[in-house]
Amino acid sequence: MTQTLPMAGTVPQHTNTVGLERKDYIGNPTTLCAGCGHNSISSQIIAACYELNIIPEKVVKFSGIGCSSKSPTYFLNRAFGFNSLHGRMPSIATGAMFADHTLLAVGVSGDGDSASIGMGQFKHVIRRNLDLVYIVENNGVYGLTKGQFSATAELGLELKKQGVNEYLPVDICMEALVSNATFVARSFAGNSKQVKELIKAAIAHKGIAVLDIISPCVTFNNKDDSHHSYAWGKAHETPLHEFSYYPHREEITIPEMQPGDMRQVDMPDGSTIILKNLESSYDPTNRMEALRKLEEARVNNWLITGLIYVEPQKASFTETMKLVDTPLNRLEEKDLRPAPETMAKINAMMF
Repeated sequence: MTQTLPMAGTVPQHTNTVGLERKDYIGNPTTLCAGCGHNSISSQIIAACYELNIIPEKVVKFSGIGCSSKSPTYFLNRAFGFNSLHGRMPSIATGAMFADHTLLAVGVSGDGDSASIGMGQFKHVIRRNLDLVYIVENNGVYGLTKGQFSATAELGLELKKQGVNEYLPVDICMEALVSNATFVARSFAGNSKQVKELIKAAIAHKGIAVLDIISPCVTFNNKDDSHHSYAWGKAHETPLHEFSYYPHREEITIPEMQPGDMRQVDMPDGSTIILKNLESSYDPTNRMEALRKLEEARVNNWLITGLIYVEPQKASFTETMKLVDTPLNRLEEKDLRPAPETMAKINAMMF
């Protein structure tokens, strides 16, 4: 069925600082199932881009194959996009960003597209630290092919037509961390505010930003005891902190974190992430603590959400490749051809 993503209802539309209304950020009507978590994520991408005053034509969208990979059709219909082969979205995104690093790259994948057939490409795009917002819409099943278990399905999950899953699950965030991702976060599609704020922070991040978003499949995997269902997610979600993203700096000096205090993480573009602890002190810039927290959550059957790890200062793919300011796809022949005196020096070296 087709369904228009929820917008602002009857509230009058207002323009942002680039003169666009929220409706300028929507896409085509969704053909996903009503209630699918993927639709909620698309709505938050729309909201984040509108609130950050992003020009849609400056965005390029990427996806592979699966229900999740249909999602880019449902947001930013004025943006460019490329729907690639199953599991091959990272290499397509790498080529595109090599050609024009001035664009904002948003990749939408799924647990099958990234954690099964695309695991190799997932790991390598992370180690290269490509400037890419990498969203994994994680529902634990292959919804497009009638609900087989995916690599992230929990051990022992029983589905009516698939039997019992006998394999241990892949943890997207753990895989991202051990691959040296510079931004790792997890959220739950039912927590729309957190999803939106994490997307904003991911957009501001320079380098790879991996967002593992638990996104319930209401058709094939919404049993109350499934770890990818709305019921289980709402009952077991344990936020690491209250999370807010601010486009401009705010001066906050906090010598030591205490329960209920705030932590400021400054991003290279001058924006700021503000984390307010809920129960215990947690430092998202400490990689070993992030790994420990993920393991603790696994052992205790917790769905921890929030910003798990961030490393703002590591060189991105663009910086590592020392790309010139002008996008490579806009360089002309005169810019690419060596000068005659340079060719003469090179030829002289050959004799």
